[in-house]
Amino acid sequence: MKRSLRFALLPLVAAASACGDQIGAWGDTNSIVAAVDPAVWEAIQDPVYEALEPTVFTVTDEKAFTVTHAIPGDEIWKNTKKFRQMLLVGRESDFWVAEALDKVDDLGEITPPMVFQAEDVWARDQLVTILVVGDDAQAGVRARLTQLAALFDDQYRTWARRKMYVSGQDTALADTLMTQHGFSLLLPQVYYWDARDSVFVFRNDNPDPSELIRQVAVTWRTPVPPPEEFQGDQILEWRAGVSAEHYSEPQMVNLTRRRAGPAQFGEFQAYEIQASWENAPDSGWPAGGPFITRAVVCPQQDRMYLIDAWLYAPGKEKYEYMIQLQTILNTFRCGPTA
Repeated sequence: MKRSLRFALLPLVAAASACGDQIGAWGDTNSIVAAVDPAVWEAIQDPVYEALEPTVFTVTDEKAFTVTHAIPGDEIWKNTKKFRQMLLVGRESDFWVAEALDKVDDLGEITPPMVFQAEDVWARDQLVTILVVGDDAQAGVRARLTQLAALFDDQYRTWARRKMYVSGQDTALADTLMTQHGFSLLLPQVYYWDARDSVFVFRNDNPDPSELIRQVAVTWRTPVPPPEEFQGDQILEWRAGVSAEHYSEPQMVNLTRRRAGPAQFGEFQAYEIQASWENAPDSGWPAGGPFITRAVVCPQQDRMYLIDAWLYAPGKEKYEYMIQLQTILNTFRCGPTA
């Protein structure tokens, strides 16, 4: 499989030149441009694609990242090297590697294969990851692919969380929920909420609900039912009742693709289900998307909580938003009530 940059970016560069010598980086945060000598790339591209383009569970198997090969020094290199997310592979003496290493703080001794990172090498707001290899480039790449995959994923998750909380964390709401209702979630300030019949719904439909909705619902039942009597089917029935009564449209569950089973989230025992939802055929508008439902036991309250998060993002990559919903779910806390 060959995937290379073949388009000219000269108009973009010309337009940005008035802003100074270093233009702003461009490209998506989950798009990785790999600058590698063509002969080396021919040998390593398959394991690189396999390691750096893992599929993530949403409605379909969605790639977490997209990797595209760039040829250092070719006719469009002066433009392609300005992408936001660059991966450079080569010897310490290779010019594209040497230029980036000059921007690394506290470089120290280099013993290939080694991974370094530098910011704003050829553009503003750019992150360049450098894999310095020795004479056997293929062996060096294979030795560091697991590290690179973890590095890219961790940094992307950090970016998604920071973006989610750019409006600020609603700590006042978290305190109010805990004090008055015995549970809390740490939500971004842009979420609004409503509560009815012990069902709490938190929603962010900015900028337009026809384009993007992130919603989380919380409710509970007491006493905690016996585990042998309350498994996946019963949890989905519970979710169906909540969606029918408290969501803008009742949601049907599609279990063709699903992940389900017991899980531990910090101190909490839970049962988690990930699958997809869709509106009923006779609803006013066709819609669907992924959801994450957790049934979480809070022993000190003798409560089992249902925490349900769902996403509507038609035509959009969903990994970023699923990270955000998982982050919110992981902030769940419960405590004694009066």
